[in-house]
Amino acid sequence: MSLLQQLRLGFRSLMLHKLRSALAVLGILIGVTAVIWLVAMGEGVSYQAQQQIKDLGATSIIIRSIKPSEESSRDVGSRFGISYGLLRDDYERIVTNVPTISRAVPMREISREVRHREYAIDGQAIGCTPDYFGMNRLTIARGRAISEVDMKGYANVVVLAWEAARKLFPIEDPLGRAVQIGTEFYVVVGIAAERTAAAAIGGSLDARQYDRDVYIPLSTFRARIGDRVFTLRAGTTQLETVELTQITAVVEDMKEVDATADIIRSLLQRYHKSVDYAVVVPKELLEQAETMRAMFNVLLLLIAGISLLVGGIGIMNIMLATVTERTREIGIRRALGATKGEIVRQFLCETVVLAGTGGLLGVAFGFLCGPTVNGVRMAVGAFLPEVWSALPPNIRNLEPRLAPWSIIAAFAISVGVGILFGIYPARRAASMDPIEALRHE
Repeated sequence: MSLLQQLRLGFRSLMLHKLRSALAVLGILIGVTAVIWLVAMGEGVSYQAQQQIKDLGATSIIIRSIKPSEESSRDVGSRFGISYGLLRDDYERIVTNVPTISRAVPMREISREVRHREYAIDGQAIGCTPDYFGMNRLTIARGRAISEVDMKGYANVVVLAWEAARKLFPIEDPLGRAVQIGTEFYVVVGIAAERTAAAAIGGSLDARQYDRDVYIPLSTFRARIGDRVFTLRAGTTQLETVELTQITAVVEDMKEVDATADIIRSLLQRYHKSVDYAVVVPKELLEQAETMRAMFNVLLLLIAGISLLVGGIGIMNIMLATVTERTREIGIRRALGATKGEIVRQFLCETVVLAGTGGLLGVAFGFLCGPTVNGVRMAVGAFLPEVWSALPPNIRNLEPRLAPWSIIAAFAISVGVGILFGIYPARRAASMDPIEALRHE
């Protein structure tokens, strides 16, 4: 009997018990779909992280201020609070003493209420230079960006993020109008184009939303807002002094990134008594993201493999019941001259039909991962807007990415599971004594 005939016969035998066969197929279907969906979600998360790292630039070095423990901070006395983080002198030293750096961009940020008449938002005031926009791939939708003239003249001008402009000016044209940041007023000279939120990358970089940023010249920030910030902690007011929040340095050649980062670290160590800064190299983060992606995929495969294992056990259970029910049929086939090998192949073909059908259906459902996620996203956004807005940006922006290898692997594993769990029932059927099988009622 040819393989095609055996598969056709196996399919007909399984159709005698449609519900039982359907439940066995369902177990494999769920397992295969789980493998494809979980890997697709993992690939989507990994892609987000890698894109954010690439946006930072493979030749960039990011130096950020971090608040150390109070014991190790540069405490200047309770009267003046604590002082920590990057200094303007650090920026000058880095630019002057590290020859491999082609450009460096400083910035300072602070949370402030931004108000226009009766409209107000809790925004992020960003003190920056003109190079900051190009460094962060921020484009201007209307008006203009901050200029060198603004920097030199300590101009009270501001560029609003797209969402901030929409919230503060729901009706009016923002350009030329004034907004209040803290106690100072600034004239709107530009509106930044909409920018996708950046997801967090491990513990190195926090998630960043650009929709409530307001950009003012760094010189103006220092003159109008200053370095000292009052924070409320545990019911008490604390004074913190921070000169710069971040410095982004760019080198010409990627091969010089690691050496340049080491020079910056040694330079900062010389002038900082405590570790109140962090040097982040996107190239290293990209390598870490690739490693984490591989580990994550292995973990997801193990989790989804459990579903396929359960499906395989279901197939074995069904095939054992089938062997018992068809004992007399097996005895007749053996009496007519069928060998043990032919009996084994007959029942293995049936398990392959079950597992293969479940695998193919699982692959078909796997392709529905993207549309399903988009549908859920639209439903939650429409019916539960508060829940949707509370979700982290990396979840709201998640786009599953089907991995071709996961489709092939899931289908191959499903057929392999069917064969593996079908061997014992098939061997049990082949080992029956023909005389005893014929006597079976």
